[in-house]
Amino acid sequence: MSANPQWDVSRALGLARLFHLVCGVRDGCVTPFLTLYLRQLGLTAPWVGLLMGAKHLIAAVWAPFCAFLAKSYQRRRALLIGSLLGSAGASLLMVLVPPLDKDLMRRSCNGSHSVTTTVPPTGVALTVTITSAQEPASNHPAGAPSLPAKRSTTRIVGASGFGKGPGESVQEPLSHLPGYSVGPVDGARITSGVLLHPVTSGANSTAWEGSFKAVSAALPLLAGSTALGSPANLSAAKGNARALDLSLQGLQWTFILSLGSMVFWELLTAPLEQVADDSLYEYLDFVDATDRYRSLWIWKLLGMSAGVCGITALVGQLDCLLMTNGAQGVVHFYGYSLVSILALLVSTAFPIPVCRQQEPDYKTVKALSLVGGDPRLVLLAFTVFLIGAATSTVQNFLFWHMEDLGSSELVMGLSVALGWLGEILLHPFEAALLRKLSRVGTVGLGLGCLAGQLLYYSFLWSWWSVLPAQVLSVISNGALWWAVRASVEDLATPRTERPLSAMFRGHFYGGGASLGSFVGGFVVMRFSLAVLYQACCVVLLLWLALFLSIQPRLPQERKINYSKLLAVEASDTSDSEQETERDWLVKAMREEHSDWKG
Repeated sequence: MSANPQWDVSRALGLARLFHLVCGVRDGCVTPFLTLYLRQLGLTAPWVGLLMGAKHLIAAVWAPFCAFLAKSYQRRRALLIGSLLGSAGASLLMVLVPPLDKDLMRRSCNGSHSVTTTVPPTGVALTVTITSAQEPASNHPAGAPSLPAKRSTTRIVGASGFGKGPGESVQEPLSHLPGYSVGPVDGARITSGVLLHPVTSGANSTAWEGSFKAVSAALPLLAGSTALGSPANLSAAKGNARALDLSLQGLQWTFILSLGSMVFWELLTAPLEQVADDSLYEYLDFVDATDRYRSLWIWKLLGMSAGVCGITALVGQLDCLLMTNGAQGVVHFYGYSLVSILALLVSTAFPIPVCRQQEPDYKTVKALSLVGGDPRLVLLAFTVFLIGAATSTVQNFLFWHMEDLGSSELVMGLSVALGWLGEILLHPFEAALLRKLSRVGTVGLGLGCLAGQLLYYSFLWSWWSVLPAQVLSVISNGALWWAVRASVEDLATPRTERPLSAMFRGHFYGGGASLGSFVGGFVVMRFSLAVLYQACCVVLLLWLALFLSIQPRLPQERKINYSKLLAVEASDTSDSEQETERDWLVKAMREEHSDWKG
């Protein structure tokens, strides 16, 4: 054990690895499946996009501010403990948000899949089948033609609002779709296809109204089918209308409660990672061991891989047991809270140096001015912004698409864990890859792989078809960010490397993810998820062509590497007496030595 426990580097690194591993397990329990849980609550794509966009925006702005305050007032450990303890409780608020259709949740646990006409989240194809039985012959007017014993019409409603025939699309099981149930109309004798689509009333109509009218558009059609019936049928239709209004109000409350819970949760969670990284880096910087800091992200990815696979294995066994009034997926939040308590115990011994009082140096302001003054950093910032926007669409809606194709949560977890484990396996070849392809070439390769992934996702045909595309995430996420980090460190001035890297990871990437979430949800509502992925693919390819054409024309400046310069000077120095005398420092030392001897 070290004589000074405060600078026990081996112990500090061991605790840091354990902390990153536990926090990775904690994030893996919920983060990949959060949008899937919001869908189970009954929220449509635009509102899920708004929630996730707000989450990314808070993380981009709030985390650096809290890290600055914690360092200024020397309250880093208190913030770590408070963040872990508070987030463990705040995550359970999401469990208390009531789903729109509680009966659907109970039916899924009871193994029953009989559902009535359902309006799913906008952007998901829906098969609507209305079937009515033949009434007794005595109820038919004289001379009226007899109807078939049973008649049904099936229509498939796409995200764009246009119905398709049964042969034009694959029918999707409604048991996977949350939404609003419209009860059957008694006595209905004529069955017709119901076309559900969002209705807009002009430029001033909000997206909220357009999403809600997707449900109300079906009501007149259902009521119209009872026109030949008795007044009791009209009363039933009015009862359905009142139930529909209550459902719309429930959707509003579900969205408001989800937004409040998520904002509060993110305010407590966002500062944790940056405060822990800053503390560990300064601790290692005091003993000149910052080179061992770079490999800690591997433990975070290992923890996330273990967490995402472990929690999905428990969901199928414990979800219905623990679910009371909430939606499916409550096991994710319970697991998140339990692992947060374990991380809280580790945080009590996390290495945090005693900060010495020093004047504020405004490194973030310096980093921002550096970005504004260097066109290469500006180009790289736009690239990271677009990467965040494109990646957010995958994180938000890919699991929706897999669920519609019949995938289980275990397969979803394995798909994302496959990409993370690939990044870990490729890490030993990071230096060789950057040396062979250069930083610009690696960024271009990463953008191309990300565009290829998005195009592939738009043509998925089965739940297992997503697995081959996850191999590309090794380049589109791992190697791409290695090249971005290396470029930032190469272009940064002394003592601005970490603030500049944090700005790219937090502000630029987080801002892009926020905008991508906001826009992506409405694109899914208006068009479809396939159109969203194809549009992102086109944008990335256009930016890739622009990036590769502009980059060679920018001024290339190289920083002076003083260690290499000294090595070259030492090798060029001759041992001859004549050349040695030319060195003024050696000559002065010799004169001083001769004077001392004399």
